[in-house]
Amino acid sequence: MSTIQPPNRLRPAPAAPAAAQPLYASRQKVYPKAVGGTVRRAKWAVLILCLAAYYIVPWLRWDRGPGAPDQAVLVDLAHGRLFFFFIEIWPQEVYFLTGLLVLGAIGLFVATSLFGRVWCGFACPQTVWTDLFMWVERLIQGDRNERMRLDKAPWSWAKARKKGLTHAAWLLIAAATGGAWIMYFNDAPTVTVDLLTGGASTEVYFFFALFSGTTYLLAGWAREQVCTYMCPWPRFQAAMLDENSLVVTYRDWRGEPRGKAKEDGVGDCVDCHACVNVCPTGIDIRDGQQLECIGCGLCIDACDDIMKRLDRPKGLIAFETLANLAASTAATRALPPAPTRCGAGMAVRRTPRFIRPRTLLYAAMLTAVAGVMLGAMVLRQTVTLSVLRDRAPLFVALSDGAVRNAFTLKIANKDRESPALVLDLVSPQPLQVQVQEAAPLGGNRFRVTTRADGITQWRVLATRPADAAPRETMDITFRLLDAQGRVVVTEHSVFLGPRR
Repeated sequence: MSTIQPPNRLRPAPAAPAAAQPLYASRQKVYPKAVGGTVRRAKWAVLILCLAAYYIVPWLRWDRGPGAPDQAVLVDLAHGRLFFFFIEIWPQEVYFLTGLLVLGAIGLFVATSLFGRVWCGFACPQTVWTDLFMWVERLIQGDRNERMRLDKAPWSWAKARKKGLTHAAWLLIAAATGGAWIMYFNDAPTVTVDLLTGGASTEVYFFFALFSGTTYLLAGWAREQVCTYMCPWPRFQAAMLDENSLVVTYRDWRGEPRGKAKEDGVGDCVDCHACVNVCPTGIDIRDGQQLECIGCGLCIDACDDIMKRLDRPKGLIAFETLANLAASTAATRALPPAPTRCGAGMAVRRTPRFIRPRTLLYAAMLTAVAGVMLGAMVLRQTVTLSVLRDRAPLFVALSDGAVRNAFTLKIANKDRESPALVLDLVSPQPLQVQVQEAAPLGGNRFRVTTRADGITQWRVLATRPADAAPRETMDITFRLLDAQGRVVVTEHSVFLGPRR
């Protein structure tokens, strides 16, 4: 049997091919609205504290004596020193910096485990400078609606003036930021004068331009893109959160279902989008935990303001643990349906468990690393000795049958004084010792001088007499003694001879 085909006018139209999805989506510009409240005031306090510390610290002075830099915090690359008030770190003590980084990382883990992304929302440099740039933008261009209208309006003298003033202010802040960063590596008053008068080096101008341009780009243009796409922290912070971490949360058990304020059977959320309008990353906190949420809590202030106007309890959005949220949701669902607004629900109030296995582990790690660093700082030697034995050749056989080894000794003196020390060589067999340019004191002892806050180098020749018993290897010890004969530091090495 043949199949009867329907007329063309009755045939269904072929499905249109699906539009290809772009690999990269265009950025949707975020226009955060100004908001006031408890969280916003806390953010302003942290912002002012962080910026004041960053810009003021390079100008603090600390007297270290003649010939030493008087800047309290300075990374002196030219002389290989890191000065932090009364502490001076040498290149050989880089483990102190490593320990500080480890402490910072563990501290960040602890803060995240307890309070969520409190670092990202309050103290991260990207957040601090973006907040500052947005404050300047609002000051010149107006709040959210005014900025949106300004961007949509055709170019005019008023628009060009506002945009120009905004970017000029951003560039000034960026230049101050880049200049302050340079001051941590150079004397602040000197490098400031050099920058302004054109007397700075090419390297200084390069890094000044680099850090200034980076600040202008990231805080003025990239903004939330840095937190969403560039920063790795949101990708693995979830591993440090659990159901007892305080995070910015929408209490859906109270807010759902959404509706107008005077409707019956709806929750407290009136779907005003106030929380969305103030979000610096442009997300909706009511959708739950999201990668883009930095935990700044501005949505809390915005929602509390709406609840106050509607004469409803604050806290529809709050810092809450996921455990409390789940328990409150379960308790609300167990209630019989209310004929009127059901947003009241039942709140389950449980004190957050700050002491739990995760936080105890972090606290133990923090204590252990801090203890090791404190012990290393307390036991830190002001005079160190390193011994380098010549390896080409390993030894020299003299014509009379004696064997000679050569050593290079480096004495690092971290004090601002240069005391004279006594170099002593201890060995199982008697050795004839010569120390070039050092005053002999007899008995393989020599008086050696040290350089204040520097390194002195000495050449030592140790010879085993021909009549001594031949030994292939022999452990020897170099000692530095103070004026009272007390051992300051020791270093072991090996005296080598020919095989028997």
